[in-house]
Amino acid sequence: MPMKLISLLNEKNKNAFGSSPVTIGFLGDSVTNGCFEVLSALTENGEEGVDVIFDTENSYSADLQKILKRLYPKAQINIINAGISGDSAQGGLARMERDLLPYHPDLTVVCFGLNDCSNGADGLKSYHDSLAMIVRWLKQSGSEVILMTPQPICARVHTQLRGENLRKIAGELVKIFNEGIFDSYMQQMRDVAKEEEVPLCDVYARWMTLYHSGVDITDLLANYLNHPTRDMHWAFAVSLAEIVFA
Repeated sequence: MPMKLISLLNEKNKNAFGSSPVTIGFLGDSVTNGCFEVLSALTENGEEGVDVIFDTENSYSADLQKILKRLYPKAQINIINAGISGDSAQGGLARMERDLLPYHPDLTVVCFGLNDCSNGADGLKSYHDSLAMIVRWLKQSGSEVILMTPQPICARVHTQLRGENLRKIAGELVKIFNEGIFDSYMQQMRDVAKEEEVPLCDVYARWMTLYHSGVDITDLLANYLNHPTRDMHWAFAVSLAEIVFA
């Protein structure tokens, strides 16, 4: 059954003057934020650092808006991107009253895990509980909710990575990937979706199907670490649209 969001879009599309705009919120980390390439660079002090490329117009939130606008061209669709690079589920819970709830979203997409997984097995309960609280709070506010798993982190240290720091980070992520820690976090999100009875957009599962089919998923990361390419952001948006209309 389609989500209530579809009825709201349909009403606004048919009666722009008589219906309220539709608002979709996105709560997450750097991927939600619209971060892509991470490049080696020198700091002002001449030390090794990085530059991050932000391209919000090609993020999955903007892509979903493009899809829905194509389908409902007369409807006003507001996007609230509350993604912050480096954030976690616990951090998202702490700031959602400031960054998201004042805009009264009709639907909120929640996507965390890329930074949470660095806490290892000890962080699983906090991740689970924070996601559950986010979902409950959003539902109490009147928002529909979709939980979305992120794509996997890098499965290898890519040869195109430049800089000792970036290669070190890649090595740490590969270890988390190979030891199954990230998979454990994704299972926690699946559990929360089931427990809280909200739809799950399991992007991670789709990427892992590609991985087990021989696809080099690290090549599908714009920074070769944990940010999907622009094309894969579009795939995120298509997956979300499928959930909205399911």
